[in-house]
Amino acid sequence: MRILVVLLLVSPLMAQSPPFLPVASISEIMDAITLPYSDALLYIQRNPPKSDRDWETLQMQALMLAESGNLLMMKDRAKNENEWMKDARMLVDAGLAAVKATRAKDIQAVLALNEQIVNSCINCHRKFRSSRQEK
Repeated sequence: MRILVVLLLVSPLMAQSPPFLPVASISEIMDAITLPYSDALLYIQRNPPKSDRDWETLQMQALMLAESGNLLMMKDRAKNENEWMKDARMLVDAGLAAVKATRAKDIQAVLALNEQIVNSCINCHRKFRSSRQEK
């Protein structure tokens, strides 16, 4: 019973301070993660996967693309709770679809995602990108 009381008292404090600490700026996330991993998917025809290892690499890149959207939704990075979160979620969804396509080793399915990936970037940039120096 005492443990339950302690947990009830401590849990609101724990909820207020997240265990993570954002390190990279939005621009750094874009340059280090979002851009190179989206390019790997968008330009798949330049260097199509030929082996299982190539497909695994592409799958990891798709996973990182999806996770970059999650990084953009972190509290200290999110510009607002509405449009920013919706646009970042579009990036996550595009990355998840790419993960499924790469797991299936389906190059046509990856190519079919080009518009979804590009639109997830364009929609956000139109609303929020003021310059490359954005922090």
